[in-house]
Amino acid sequence: MAKAYERIADELREAIRSGRLGPGDRLPAETDMAARYRRSVPTVREALRLLQDEGLIEKQHGRGNFVRKPRTRVLRTNLRHQWEKNRAREPEQERLQTGATEHDTGLRVNDLVFHASYGEAKADKSLAEAFGVAEGTALVERVYRTRYAVETAPFALVSSYLIRDMVAENPDLLDETKEPWPGGTQNQLLTLGIELDRIEERVTARPPTPEEAEELELPPGTSVIVLRKISYDTDDRAAEISDVTLPGDRTELLFTTHLERW
Repeated sequence: MAKAYERIADELREAIRSGRLGPGDRLPAETDMAARYRRSVPTVREALRLLQDEGLIEKQHGRGNFVRKPRTRVLRTNLRHQWEKNRAREPEQERLQTGATEHDTGLRVNDLVFHASYGEAKADKSLAEAFGVAEGTALVERVYRTRYAVETAPFALVSSYLIRDMVAENPDLLDETKEPWPGGTQNQLLTLGIELDRIEERVTARPPTPEEAEELELPPGTSVIVLRKISYDTDDRAAEISDVTLPGDRTELLFTTHLERW
């Protein structure tokens, strides 16, 4: 037999799924629900906790509990890399029209809020091994955040790394004010005569850190997808490495593999 808090959660869940309670609607106060269901406030809070863990509602401190608005979903496919490579050599006016985020979300440039910050970093063991350089090698660290203008959480947390000595001949690649760069990283590398040959992506999942959960506005219990992307040039050098943290509740990864015919 279902417990009292489970029955309350079932009724509220059905109201949300049927549309009687819509995205952004405020739920009755906990004391009012306790009176309605003839249960204690702690029992009501346990029911609300279930719905919050499922990502159906969110608690806004000082305001109450609200039906969670669905976030914009991102479809990230491995076909995006060839699309980016083709785009890298297009005229600047063409490159200004759209970028990878628009490609993955179906949104337009004017729908997005973009932020980039550059800094210096030293290659730790993991990055040094991936780049094939000594630990402590000077890197350019680029931190990117892009969000839908009507939302407050970014689509992903991105840290991108370049070997400083490799890119320093073009000062624009050390200047965060040049972002967003039309054509993205592949066009940036093209200014140095670097053509990418292949991109390797390693995907894992884990619980978020408290900082990640807060910035991505994740419901409790939601995992993050962690992607390390290594871009190799035609000389088999790692030219760029990105660490991307994606929210597990609104990211879909699609990999299409074309097979040679017999």
